[in-house]
Amino acid sequence: MAKRGFPMGMGGNIGNLMKQAQKIQQDMAKAQEELAEKTVEATVGGGAVTVVATGHKEIREIRISKDAVDPDDVETLEDLVLAAVNEALRQADELAKNVMGGITGAFGNLPGLF
Repeated sequence: MAKRGFPMGMGGNIGNLMKQAQKIQQDMAKAQEELAEKTVEATVGGGAVTVVATGHKEIREIRISKDAVDPDDVETLEDLVLAAVNEALRQADELAKNVMGGITGAFGNLPGLF
């Protein structure tokens, strides 16, 4: 008599697969919350400009030293702000990669997905 259910004996493992998927989903939601709370800080120009961003790439704060404000050289200040923002966003990406990496690595443990 032929067995019913999933091919190649997967029927017994589908419950485990579903439990693993639910755990990953919960872990990812928790990690997203964590990223919203964590911040990174980038400083350029020897402390002239500092940018604080969340792990969700939201800029929370920009601090500009009074010494960096020269009405005759606005372009330099603009370049410093741009560099600090880009560095803060790069750090936020790295933070997200580190936080999410432990979770997404679990996908390798789910048989038949990859």
